Amino acid sequence: MRTFITPAALYFRSPAFPLPLPNSMHRSAVRHLKRSDPRLAALIERVGPCRFETRSEGTHFDAVARAIVYQQLSTKAASTILSRFHALYGARTPTPDELLSTPPETLRSVGLSRQKSAYLYDLAGRTKSGALPMDTLQDLDDTEIIAALTGVKGVGRWTAQMFLMFRLGRPDVLPELDLGVRKAIQLAYMMRKMPTPRQLAIFAARWRPHCTIASWYLWRSLDLPKAEETKPSVKRPAVKGQRKPMRTATKRNSQFIRNP
Repeated sequence: MRTFITPAALYFRSPAFPLPLPNSMHRSAVRHLKRSDPRLAALIERVGPCRFETRSEGTHFDAVARAIVYQQLSTKAASTILSRFHALYGARTPTPDELLSTPPETLRSVGLSRQKSAYLYDLAGRTKSGALPMDTLQDLDDTEIIAALTGVKGVGRWTAQMFLMFRLGRPDVLPELDLGVRKAIQLAYMMRKMPTPRQLAIFAARWRPHCTIASWYLWRSLDLPKAEETKPSVKRPAVKGQRKPMRTATKRNSQFIRNP
C-alpha cells in the first residue's frame, strides 16, 4: 500500500482542536464533483466519506513560521527543530518582536539554517511593519492572500495555497504545482505523464467552486492499494501433431481472477 501524507498537514495542522468544515459543505461539494466528473466520482467512491479538516489554533503568524521551519525536511527532523525553536520562547511560537530580538546564533543553535533564519526574520519584520497584514489576512480574497504571503522570503505560491486550504478553509483552491495532486490525476485519468499546470486548469474548470475538496480526494487516493495488473496471456506456438489440452471452465476464467 502506498502511503501519502498531505504536506500541509505538517505545516498548518496539529493533533488538537480539529475544526472540520460543516458536513453540509462537504456533501454539497461531493455532489457537485460527482456530477461534473465521472472519473473523479469513481475515485470518490473508492476513498469514501470526505474528512477534510482545517485547523485554526494559534495565530496566522504561528502557522506561517511553522511552514518555514518544515520546508525541505523530513517530518521527524522538522518536528525536532520546531520543538527546540519553541523552547526558546517558553514552548510557543515567538511574537514578531521576540523573534527579531533573537540573535542568529541562537536560532542556529536549535538547528535552523542561516537561510531559514533569514526567512523567519523577514516574516517577523513584515508582520511588525504591517507590510504583511497578518491579523486580517482572512478578510482578503485568495489572490490577495497569495500575493501578500509570497512577498515573504521563502514563502512560495504552494505554501500560500496550503495556508488558504488548511488554515482558512477556502473552498476553491487547486495547488497546480503539488506533486501529489499531479500524480493522483495522472493515475486516475491514465495519463502518460503528470499533467502540467495548464492541463490542471482544465480539470479545475470542471470542479469549481470545490477544488479544495477535489484536491483532498486526489491526495487521499494515493493512500489506496495499488490495483494489481493482470499479465497478458502468452500464446505458445502449436506443435504439429500435438493435441490441444481440454480447457476447463476454471482455466477459461482464470485470467479474470485476481489474487486477493
